[in-house]
Amino acid sequence: MSTDAAQSDPADIRDSEGAAVPRHPRALAPGNLVLTLVLSVFGAIVGVQLIATLGVTPSTSLVGALAAMTLARIPLVAFRRFRSVHAQNLAQTSISSATFGAANSLFLPIGIPFLFGFDDMIVPMLIGVSAAMLVDAWLLYRMYDTPAFPASNPWPPGLAAAEAIKAGDEGGRRAKVLGLGLVTGLVGAVFALPMSAFGVALIGGLAAMAAFGAGLLAISYAQPLFGLDLNAVYLPHGMMIGAGLVALAQVGRTILAARRGTAATTPTPASTSVAQDGARRLGSSMRIGFGAYLVISVLLALGTGAATHMSAGMLVGFIVYATVAAFLHELLVGIASMHSGWFPAFAIALITLLLGILIGFPPEALVVLSGFTAATGPAFADMGYDLKAGYLLRGENADPAFELEGRRQQLIAAMVGFVVAIVVVLVSHQMFFDNGKTAPIDAAYVAAIKAGPSVETAKQLALWAIPGALIQLVGGPRRQLGIMLATGLLITTPMAGWMVVAGLAVRVLAPRVLGQKAKDNLEIFAGGAIAGDALYSFGNGVFTTAK
Repeated sequence: MSTDAAQSDPADIRDSEGAAVPRHPRALAPGNLVLTLVLSVFGAIVGVQLIATLGVTPSTSLVGALAAMTLARIPLVAFRRFRSVHAQNLAQTSISSATFGAANSLFLPIGIPFLFGFDDMIVPMLIGVSAAMLVDAWLLYRMYDTPAFPASNPWPPGLAAAEAIKAGDEGGRRAKVLGLGLVTGLVGAVFALPMSAFGVALIGGLAAMAAFGAGLLAISYAQPLFGLDLNAVYLPHGMMIGAGLVALAQVGRTILAARRGTAATTPTPASTSVAQDGARRLGSSMRIGFGAYLVISVLLALGTGAATHMSAGMLVGFIVYATVAAFLHELLVGIASMHSGWFPAFAIALITLLLGILIGFPPEALVVLSGFTAATGPAFADMGYDLKAGYLLRGENADPAFELEGRRQQLIAAMVGFVVAIVVVLVSHQMFFDNGKTAPIDAAYVAAIKAGPSVETAKQLALWAIPGALIQLVGGPRRQLGIMLATGLLITTPMAGWMVVAGLAVRVLAPRVLGQKAKDNLEIFAGGAIAGDALYSFGNGVFTTAK
């Protein structure tokens, strides 16, 4: 693994014999900073353009890694630093953060007040969701590798990025297997097959992937085969509510168990100490995060003028509900993305909005609520992907001090990307709005607000929350069966279910037919398939928009 950038830093620490101890590349070192700024501007522009025209946000992390790899091939001293896989990791972190931040966390939320005709809310909303996005990413940084969000879990896009960077650095068999997966992903994507679902099924938890696939197939074929419109009776939404509430309780229980020293799988002082430290970080992060979201809720209610449309009692209720909704939305999106690489942020935000409508908040407050909750989650999930990539590149915590330093540098690189995203959206949003362009999902939020409350909707949500809660309870916090089943039910991509089934079949049969070596190569191949799908989606989206 190349560490040129680290070793060439004149500030490297020396050991007792005078030898250089490798140090993680600095995110704010001039060369790295220039690259991250350029990539972040590109990523933010692409993210906003694509979500406004196609309603999707592509993964750009591999574009950042490839840009750094390309610069590393230039035979000049100034570009030598980019030979480091850790410098490449910083590049992919910054562009990915800028893309998802600009599109999902910023541009999408401010389109809701625009479509509702509340133009005076747009700038206050942008300020509020910008703060929420930064808190969102910081919280994942704090919660990563804790009992709720273990580093050992799949985080599939992060694994794909790490495998691509490793293959570029090491070559050999790893590069060949990754290349085969990459070609498979590209070819499948050309024929409109969701190859990321196939790749995820190769590496995700078996039970979680089975539940995810079952949800995808059920929502796709319930109506054509049985005449059942599951969305019309709010089955996916109700199940996610039930599963989400149980998941929140399970996180709390995990924190308490770890603090008592019972969460460690091996009862040794070291493992107990690690579990307790993770539980402490998780607990303190949740308290700080809740407090931060509470402050943002107050500022949004006051800054947008929504507070003037509510009584004092309703205002207090709204602030508390918005805080809880945003926090729960973040956790659910994080859990879904950690296991599957897919996060139904739009759908979960719609669920919190439906509940707000049923409570009876006025339209102005509902506009704020929908934008605020939609802003939390995407940055959280994306930060998890990036930290997973870095975790794998740094040797999976082989050197704890180096690992922690690497995470800190990734956080800085991500924050550079997020700040660039804020500037890009601030400067460009009016141009898109003048042309009538917003994220397509914004229209669904506005339609739901205008439709108003429904007693029947409340009944359906309560009814389907029960099986969602039971499935999550039975599956437990490790498998997350309720969350994963509901995630599949909230995604309407028919072929995705079959690709999950195909991935699970390959996962089970390949080792039996081809031997144990095939099992060892599946993770690398899966990373290539996910990367190929992501690259095609990015390229196709840019090409379609440019036409």
